[in-house]
Amino acid sequence: MKRLAFLFILFGFACSQPAKQSKMPYTKADFEKTIDGKKTDLFTLENTNGMRVDLTNFGAKVVSILVPDRDGNMTDVCLGFKSVTEYQEGQKQYGAVIGPYANRIGDAQFELNGVVYHLPANDHGNCLHSGPHSFDRQVYDAEKIQTPEGPAVKMTLHRKDGDSGFPGNKVVTVTYTLTDKNELKIHYEATTDKACPFNLTNHTYFNLKGTGQGDILSQVVVIDADSTTEVNDELIPTGKIISIKGTDMDFTSPHPIGERINSDFTPIKLAGGYDQNYILNKDQNGHEMTFAASVYEPKSGRFMEVFTTEPAIQFYSGNFQDGSIIGKYGHKWEYRNGMCLETQHYPDSPNHPSFPNTIVEPGDTLQSTTIYKFSVK
Repeated sequence: MKRLAFLFILFGFACSQPAKQSKMPYTKADFEKTIDGKKTDLFTLENTNGMRVDLTNFGAKVVSILVPDRDGNMTDVCLGFKSVTEYQEGQKQYGAVIGPYANRIGDAQFELNGVVYHLPANDHGNCLHSGPHSFDRQVYDAEKIQTPEGPAVKMTLHRKDGDSGFPGNKVVTVTYTLTDKNELKIHYEATTDKACPFNLTNHTYFNLKGTGQGDILSQVVVIDADSTTEVNDELIPTGKIISIKGTDMDFTSPHPIGERINSDFTPIKLAGGYDQNYILNKDQNGHEMTFAASVYEPKSGRFMEVFTTEPAIQFYSGNFQDGSIIGKYGHKWEYRNGMCLETQHYPDSPNHPSFPNTIVEPGDTLQSTTIYKFSVK
C-alpha cells in the first residue's frame, strides 16, 4: 500500500513538472519589417502549461505551435518559416488566414445580384484561395489583448471593393486565443458594404510528430462526416452530395492516414490522396460548435481535436509537397510531411444555390469559430 501511495506521489510530481522547452530558430526581430507601408511583427501567446503559439500579422499566420508529448517534451507541430521575408517569397499560405473565399471557385467567377464577378484564375482556370494577392499576403493591424479565456492577439484587415475581384469594402477581424486547456481558438468576424461571399479558414499544416520529422502517414485520423461534395477532375464541385460511408474516404472510425491513401476510390484518385470537403454530421445551417475531427500520433502520444461552428472541413494530406520548400528548422518538406484540417463552407458555393449560404449582406456580421485542442494519450 505504501508503495502504491509512493507511485501516486511520483506520478503527481512528474505531471506537475514544467514542460521541456525547445529553442526557436528565429527572434522577434526576424518578423519586424515594413510591407506596403505597414509594420509586421511577431506575437507570442503562452499558457500556464508551457504551450506556446507564435503568430505574425503578415497574413494573420500561425508560425509555430509548441505542445508537449506524453513525456513533457515540447515540439513544434506547425510547419512554418523563420522570418517574414521567407513568408513573402513565393505564394506560401502556410499558417495563413484564407479569404475572402477559401478553397476553389469554378471558372474563377460567380454571379451575384445580376452581376458577374471575375476572380484571379490561378488554378487551371479556376480561382483557388481567392487568388495570389489576397488575405494571406496582407498586413493586418494587430494588438495583443487579455481575455477571460487567456492571452489573445486581435488582427484586423480592411480591403477595398473590387480587391481580388470580390465586391464590397470589407472589414475582417481574426482573434487567436490560447487557453489553459491547450486550445488554440480562432474567431472570425467579417462585414461588407456590398453583398459578398465569404469562406474564411486557417491554412496551418500540422505534423504531430514535429515539423521536419517525416511524413504524416502513420497518424490516426477521425472525421465526423458521412458525405462529401462530388467534384470533377479539376476538383470543382458538381453540385451533387455523395455518401462516403464504408468507402476509403470514411474516417468516422479511426484510420491511419496512409492506410488507404493510394485507393482507387474516385475522389481520392482525382486528388492524388486526401484533398476533399468533408460535410460534417451536423445541422448545415445551425452554426453550433461541434466536434469535427481528431488526429493521434502514436509514438509521441500527441492528440489534436478540432471543433468548429462551420458545416464542413477540408482534409488535405500534403499531396503536392515535393521537398522544394525548406522550413524554419532547415528541414525540407517532403511528400506528405504535413496535413491541413481547414474548417469551412463548401468549395464553389457561390455557384451552387443549394449549398449552405456564404453570402454576407450589408448590415450583417459573419461570425465563425474553430478550436484546435491539444492533449496526449
